[in-house]
Amino acid sequence: MSTLPPRAGRRCHNALNPLHSSVYFSPDLGEEFRGLGVDDDGRVYFAARAAALGAVGAGTVTAAFYNFDHRLVARHLPAVWSDITPAEALDARLRAADSTLRRVLGEEALASAEMAEAAGLALRATEACTRHARPLYAAHADLEAPEQPHLAYWHAATLLREHRGDGHLAALLTAGLDPLEALVSHTATGKGMAPRWILATRGWRRADWDAAVERLRGRGVLDAEGELTDAGTALRADLEEATDRMDAAPYEHLGADGVARLTDLSRGFLFAAASAGAFPPDLVGKG
Repeated sequence: MSTLPPRAGRRCHNALNPLHSSVYFSPDLGEEFRGLGVDDDGRVYFAARAAALGAVGAGTVTAAFYNFDHRLVARHLPAVWSDITPAEALDARLRAADSTLRRVLGEEALASAEMAEAAGLALRATEACTRHARPLYAAHADLEAPEQPHLAYWHAATLLREHRGDGHLAALLTAGLDPLEALVSHTATGKGMAPRWILATRGWRRADWDAAVERLRGRGVLDAEGELTDAGTALRADLEEATDRMDAAPYEHLGADGVARLTDLSRGFLFAAASAGAFPPDLVGKG
């Protein structure tokens, strides 16, 4: 039985995860990789996020990332490993995280007691994460945590993000949602990535999107207008509840007071980063 308030772990994740993700929207990431001879944005993303897995091919990454068209992944992997090693990619990503956080949060925030406290709390939460059936988490868990508090915080956010994400994929499989159906139904909640971003970054075509919509209509998940039905709303709610259960351990380990404090601190950093333009303004939505 949980010792935490309902959805406390999810709220903490929702405050931590975007700041980790900001590096993938940062111009600094592309600059770091261009300096190493990698100048394609898609190739940069796959190398940066998959590098912890080693010099793997497209099949492994398609499986671990779940919601990308395999053809897009295969366009960049394993070819990128001819240009850059996974170790170089990880170093470049960490440098980009450093410069990004310095820009969007400022030096005062990075040197603050609050940042050091947040890093300590987030790292403590990761002590209860588990490797089994969590390939992206497990790969990142083998990396050494940086010493600087803001990078340690970012590293811990990475671990917690991938730990929850790996569990979420198990929930999607159990719910019978294929990669694009998962994206379409999430977008229909109003909290997911906007379709134009999905089509621009995940490799899917409009015809693929429309076919997924029709499949979800056939299952009663979406109505004729493409909105979630009551059954669809319940399906998405059940997905998040199942993910919460599989992701409970790190937040139970941290305890109610620790989770509440980490959530508050993380929300402060996230608000500051968003106000500084860390995220595209049209990233989330149904349009």
